[in-house]
Amino acid sequence: MSLMDNLLGGLGGALGGQAPQANPLMQAAMALLAGQQGGGAGGLTDLVSAFTRGGMGDVVQSWIGTGQNLPISADQLQQVLGGDTIAGLAKQLGMSQQDAGNGLADLLPKLVDSLTPQGQLPQGGLGDLGSIMAALGGRR
Repeated sequence: MSLMDNLLGGLGGALGGQAPQANPLMQAAMALLAGQQGGGAGGLTDLVSAFTRGGMGDVVQSWIGTGQNLPISADQLQQVLGGDTIAGLAKQLGMSQQDAGNGLADLLPKLVDSLTPQGQLPQGGLGDLGSIMAALGGRR
């Protein structure tokens, strides 16, 4: 079993038993959080910085915090991540840019929330898949 399979299995447990291995969009979202998607973004810490710079700091902080997650639209996500990132994911996954944006807008809040159960970014920012897998490991 690959590292990604292990990671996604742990994530499925953290998100209520979904089957992430069968969901290529979830795999792409995990790669984005690990800094392996979107032009070399530096993972969760850089993603939070991008949201803050894009005027969506309150939204991403709600995902990190222990309260309710604020929603984000596909258009807002595209403004923060850039059209090229969403377009690249859509092309890679064989879906429309709108479907990719909508799917990420649904998944990212849940993923970030799962990776920050104490209401704060982990030290080191979870910049790689191994760190993300370790963070999710305790929530199976």
